[in-house]
Amino acid sequence: MTFLGFSAGLPFLLVFSTLSAWLRAEDVSRTAIGFFSWVGITYSIKFFWAPVVDRLPLPGLTRRMGRRRGWMLIAMVGIGAGLAGMAGVDPAGNLTAIALLALLVAFSSATQDIAVDAYRIEAVAPDLQGAMAATYQLGYRIALLIAGGGALLLADAAGWAVAYTVLASLTLVGIATVFVIREPDAHPNAASAADEARVVRFLEDSAHLPPRLRGLGAWFIGAVVCPFTDFFTRNGLMALVILLFVGTFRISDLLMGVMANPFYIDLGFTLTEIGLIIKIYGTFATIAGAILGGVLVARYGIMRPLLLGAVLLALTNMLFALLAVIGPDLWMLTLTISADNLSAGLAGTVFIAYLSSLTNTAYTATQYALFSSLMTLPGKFLGGFSGMVADAAGYVDFFLYASAAGVPAILLVLYLLRRETSPAS
Repeated sequence: MTFLGFSAGLPFLLVFSTLSAWLRAEDVSRTAIGFFSWVGITYSIKFFWAPVVDRLPLPGLTRRMGRRRGWMLIAMVGIGAGLAGMAGVDPAGNLTAIALLALLVAFSSATQDIAVDAYRIEAVAPDLQGAMAATYQLGYRIALLIAGGGALLLADAAGWAVAYTVLASLTLVGIATVFVIREPDAHPNAASAADEARVVRFLEDSAHLPPRLRGLGAWFIGAVVCPFTDFFTRNGLMALVILLFVGTFRISDLLMGVMANPFYIDLGFTLTEIGLIIKIYGTFATIAGAILGGVLVARYGIMRPLLLGAVLLALTNMLFALLAVIGPDLWMLTLTISADNLSAGLAGTVFIAYLSSLTNTAYTATQYALFSSLMTLPGKFLGGFSGMVADAAGYVDFFLYASAAGVPAILLVLYLLRRETSPAS
């Protein structure tokens, strides 16, 4: 799982901040660089093609490797080919080609996420999901270090073409892993049987339709409709509460993250201090938090650590408000980053384990893709207004507002925890 996490994290920055640095170094306009951020939309809409990854067999690959390993392999090959292609293109002379190759990498990466998430949930028992989430985050964060700071150092020493070529070769880590691991055994539960009955009824009621149209309709019901009806059937009205909680859990964290780098610079920290304390030290603090989250899930289950994570995500924003008052103090910055990244790692592991527990193994990829997309969409949308709030209210009030934005998630997890522990639930 660590190697698969590495494979998932490797392409992310290479089509975002690292790519932005390369484009700016080649004197590409900031306007054009801004448009490149739209490539990231693929990660937020992956639930649209998740049913295809869940159900559509790949000719030759699915029979030999299984549905999860087959889709992982083809996605990893797409990532490697896209990165290698980017290495051979001059952005200043052919920006369109870079954009199309970056889109190939992002689409393949989002597809890989769908397959890897499904594998992670199906490969082990529910009580080991915390450990799987922790090891996934470990590999993911190591990849971010290499694709972020490592890529910049390599580009500075040998050029961007060499940097992207080397990073493209690292996709072999994931490809080799796919050939080593075993395809998980997924056993759909009884709830999926009722959903499959919908497909049978459709086929019986549509005998008058052309065979191809009937087949397409049956596939759509089984791959798209059933995953959603299954979730609401299993959870009833509580499904709405769960979805509301999923959408609000990371709002506080995502709001703060948008203004973090401008805040450090405006406060007076140097780029070296930001790189060493926030990017490098902060990454190891996040990994430590991820491991701690896995331990807590194994020891106490999911819901109580989930409450702890929600509280910590909100409280750590107050440390940023205090840092804004104190000014550019390195010790206070280190304390703030320690608390924030440790909390983010812990909450991330626990939340991944929670989302995994919500899925039915009959529709793992589709349901988890929906949850993971919903997890970031509200925070990303509200984050677009964070600069306006910071300009109007100042950093201190902004971080207090970001902290308060975590209160709804705390109240919702308290409600979910109470229902879980109630004898009548």
